Amino acid sequence: MSVDAATVRRIAHLARIAVTDAEVPHLQGELNAILAFVEQLSEVDVEGVEPMTSVTPMEMKKRADVVNDGEIAAAVIANAPAREDDFFVVPKVVE
Repeated sequence: MSVDAATVRRIAHLARIAVTDAEVPHLQGELNAILAFVEQLSEVDVEGVEPMTSVTPMEMKKRADVVNDGEIAAAVIANAPAREDDFFVVPKVVE
């Protein structure tokens, strides 16, 4: 696939990039090089290769999914301007 000057100007317009006429040939060459590389990647045989998230095999670290109070309830409620037992007291907003 090859990009012409009109396509370069259209891409620049869509990307909201100001491109002078002198810059068009340089950008055209760069875009053609990028597209050639992408075409080269499509030639790679990936049959039987599993997708991976990293080059080193590893499992995602997971924490236990347990319900707890965070063990700092007293410290949290201490920040409340008004409280009743272990609850925040807030003004009534709905009648």
